[in-house]
Amino acid sequence: MTFPSLNLRVAGCCALLSLTAMAPAWCSPQALTADGGQENAQPALPPVMQDFGVYVDDARKAFNVPGIAVAIVKDGKVVLEQGYGLREAGKPEKVDAHTLFAIASNTKAFTAAALQMLAEQDKLDMDGRVTDYLPWFQMSDPYVTHDMRVRDLLAHRSGLSLGAGDLLYWPPTGYSTKEVVERLAKVPIANGFRSHYAYDNILFAVATLVIEKVSGQSYADYIREHIFKPVGMDESLVDMTYLKPGMDVATGHALYDFKDLKPVPPMAWTNNPGAGGIYASVHDLAKWMNVELSGGELPGTGSDGKPRHLFSEDSQNQMWTMLTPIPVNKPPIPALQPLMPNFSGYGEGWFLSDYHGEKLVWHTGGWPGMVSRVTLVPGLKLGVVVLTNQESGAAFNAVTYRVLDAYLHQAGKTDWVAVYDQAVKHAQGKADDNWNKHQTARDTKGKPSLPLADYAGTYRDPWYGDIIVGNEGGKLRLRFSKTKQLLGTMTPWQHDSFIVRWDDRSLNADAFVNFALDADGHVREVRMAPISPLTDFSFDFQDLRLTPVKAK
Repeated sequence: MTFPSLNLRVAGCCALLSLTAMAPAWCSPQALTADGGQENAQPALPPVMQDFGVYVDDARKAFNVPGIAVAIVKDGKVVLEQGYGLREAGKPEKVDAHTLFAIASNTKAFTAAALQMLAEQDKLDMDGRVTDYLPWFQMSDPYVTHDMRVRDLLAHRSGLSLGAGDLLYWPPTGYSTKEVVERLAKVPIANGFRSHYAYDNILFAVATLVIEKVSGQSYADYIREHIFKPVGMDESLVDMTYLKPGMDVATGHALYDFKDLKPVPPMAWTNNPGAGGIYASVHDLAKWMNVELSGGELPGTGSDGKPRHLFSEDSQNQMWTMLTPIPVNKPPIPALQPLMPNFSGYGEGWFLSDYHGEKLVWHTGGWPGMVSRVTLVPGLKLGVVVLTNQESGAAFNAVTYRVLDAYLHQAGKTDWVAVYDQAVKHAQGKADDNWNKHQTARDTKGKPSLPLADYAGTYRDPWYGDIIVGNEGGKLRLRFSKTKQLLGTMTPWQHDSFIVRWDDRSLNADAFVNFALDADGHVREVRMAPISPLTDFSFDFQDLRLTPVKAK
C-alpha cells in the first residue's frame, strides 16, 4: 500500500487531467480559510508559490488526475486548504477543502497514535509481547511469535516479505479481522526478525485487535472518540461503509489495462481498518498535521486553563524515532538525484528521511483509484498533505516537493512535474522491456502437457485458502474463493504455464499461473506471479503455495 517517495505508484495498503481548478487560494495576500472567508492572521504563501494553482493543474494534466486537494500548515496556522479539479471525471462537482478521499496507509499514523495513547493510560506496554494481549496470536516462526512486541507491529521489521498476506484483504475478502490475523500463522517468514525493512499491512490488523482488546471499543469507535473528536476532525470517517449518499466525496480512478482512465468502485477494509481504512479531507488533515507538529498539543485549553494533549511529546518522539533503517538506493533517473536522502527509515507509522538538511516525517497511501501523501517538516513547523483521485504517486510527489522547495528556500524552481513525468516514462519503458523479455523467452510451440480440463480443480494455500480453477465451456476460469474481484480467464502461455486475465480490468494485476506436474502427469503444485512490475505489491501472488485438494 505504500512505497517510499521515489517510487511512482502507490498501492493498496499498496497502487496520471485537463480540468479547470477552483479559484486558487493564492490570488490574494491572505489565505482562504476552509469556509472560503478571509482571515488576516493567516500567513501568506511564499512569493515563489504565487503560481501554485497553475502548477497543481499542470500536475493533474501531466498525470491524468481528475482532482487534487492540498493543505499547507505553518507555525500552527493553515496557509492553504484548496481543491483543484473534479471529484469525478466527466461530472461537474468540484474538489474542495472538505472533499473526502481514502487516505489509505496514512491511517497507520492514527493507529500508532492510538497505541501510544493507550500506553500513556497504562492499558498496554509498547514493549510488551503481543501475546500478552492476544494470547492466541501466532506467527509461522515460534521465536517471532514469542518475541513480537507491540512496537514491532508498527515498524515493518517482522521478517515477513513485502506485502505478505495482503491477499487476505486486498481486494476485499470475506475474512474477518480475527480470521486474517489467525491466518498469519501460516504466512511464511522470509527474512530474519528485526533484520531489515519490508513493508507490510497485516501486522496493522494485529494492532487493530490489540487496540480493540485493551480499549474495549471497536477500532472505529476508538478512533472517532479519542482522536477525531478531540482534534476536531468532524468530517473524517474510519471506513467507506460510513459514507452516505450526497456526501462531498471523491471518486477513485484507475487506468484500466494501464491506459484507459475510468472510475473504480469504492473499497472497504473492514477486516484491516488500522492499516488503511480512513477517509478524510484536507481540512481535517490540516488539523491533524498541526497536532502532530505541536508535539500532540490540542487547540485551546482544558477546564483548568492548561494546554490539552492528544498524546505526550514523549510518545511523539517514540513515533518519530527510527526503528527500522531503510537502504538508500540510487534513484531511477538522474533528475531525481536531489531527492535522494542521507538517511531513510521507519518509526511507528511514519517514514523518516531528510531533504536539504531538514528531517522529514511522512507517509503515503494507496487505494483503488486514490493515492496521497502527508509530509511534516518538524524543524520548520511545516506540513503539507496532497490527496488525489488517481493511482499515481508522481502527482502527489511533484506537488509536495514544490511546497517543500518554497519553504526550504531552494534557489530556482524545479519543475518536479517534468521530472516525475520523465520518471514515469522511464518506469513504463522498463515494464515494456520486461514484457518483451517474456515474449522473447516464450516457446510459442510449447503446448500444455494435459488436456485443459485436467488443470481444473480446487487448490489450497496454507494461509489464503482455496482457489478454484473451473472448466467452463472449454475455457479455464480461475476464482479466489474469498475474493470476488479475483475472477478471470486463463489462457495457455507455454507448456504448463498460463496467464490469468482478471475480469476487472482496473486491477492491473494479471498473473502467470504455473502448474508443476508429478512423475505420473498429475498437478503437484501451482505457483503464481504478477506479469507486470507495475502491479501493486499487495497482489502478493508469489507467496502462494497452492496444492490440489483431493476430492472426498
